[in-house]
Amino acid sequence: MSIIVSVLFCGSAVGLRPKLFSAKGHKAALAPAASDDGICASVVEAQNYVCEEHKVTTKDGYILSMQRIPVGRSGGEPGNRLPVLLQHGLLMDAVTWLLLPPEQSLAFLLADNGYDVWLANTRGTKYSRGHVTLSPDDSAFWDWTWDELVAYDLPATLQHVHDQTGQKPHYVGHSLGTLIALASFSKDQLVNKLRSAALLSPIAYVGQMTSPLAKNAADNFLAEALYWLGLDEFDPRGEAVVKLLKNICKKPGVDCTNLLNSFTGQNCCLKSSIVDVFLEHEPQATSTKNMIHVAQMIREGTIAMYDYNNEEENKKHYGQPNPPLYNMTSIPHDLPLFLSYGGADALSDVNDVKLLLESLKDHEGDKLVVQYRQDYAHADYVMGENAGQVLYEPLMAFFKLQ
Repeated sequence: MSIIVSVLFCGSAVGLRPKLFSAKGHKAALAPAASDDGICASVVEAQNYVCEEHKVTTKDGYILSMQRIPVGRSGGEPGNRLPVLLQHGLLMDAVTWLLLPPEQSLAFLLADNGYDVWLANTRGTKYSRGHVTLSPDDSAFWDWTWDELVAYDLPATLQHVHDQTGQKPHYVGHSLGTLIALASFSKDQLVNKLRSAALLSPIAYVGQMTSPLAKNAADNFLAEALYWLGLDEFDPRGEAVVKLLKNICKKPGVDCTNLLNSFTGQNCCLKSSIVDVFLEHEPQATSTKNMIHVAQMIREGTIAMYDYNNEEENKKHYGQPNPPLYNMTSIPHDLPLFLSYGGADALSDVNDVKLLLESLKDHEGDKLVVQYRQDYAHADYVMGENAGQVLYEPLMAFFKLQ
């Protein structure tokens, strides 16, 4: 969700392919590079908050960066503050939650309201590019999709927060950060390790997505070309992806005069200065295979594991010819959920969210809070100048009841 991330959901179902050449390392000069010092030093401490850098190793060997804001700006003792884990979306990192001024950014607001705040950074992003044996230059480093975020990243980060605090955290996800949580819950995983979950701009079903850029990219199998050419890392600032974006913008019916809104929907509440801050830090890399997986969901309208597009390959991975489904109706009915979606969101479309809500119809009434913002689109949820009042305050009120 950025001005250059408008190929966020491009891709196709694809299995094995020859390794023709590597296309890594080509950067387009789109924005100033963020500091290499880490998110604490470059963003959090600059706002006069205490911040700790943490490293977590997943069971499949990825070394993830986490940040902790243990107290608010006024200081105080960490004490028995309830922890909150914040999980960003696709092609983003933890800076997602720090883009707005301190009195408006969710991470800072939570810290100032008495919470112990933890920020996750998905594998492949700037500060989570470590592995016990692999390098980002290795093809195998990028051999994953959001299935692995469900299986490895989310459990590792949640366990670390629990180990460090001795308490069950609340969870907040945006966009893909909601999908990996919902997928986990549907398998009855991690539910007993959470106090509650807040899902902002929820991504589950995406078959009715209205974004012309995202639909065009998925329907035309555009990530397949990148994958077959050996592009394992999907780098939004890389030469190949920028070229792909330019080609999409030439297609009939695709208006790229305002890429952000034409991709995410008409955001109501973004200041141009916030978009500038965003571009100093984002977008972040992911795996091309991950982009393909989301595109499969757009085309199929289902929530399934990655399809290798080959029955034998699927059998090898799953023991069956088709990838298993994540069943949203299997989410435990007593898990406290806060869900907020927007009427202008072209990625988390209202009709797709209604499918998700239908899956949750048997949820216990006092355990499901649904907020609908007619004017909100995808980026408003993390960059909207009024999000503090209209979204984050109700979210914190929900936490206090759990």
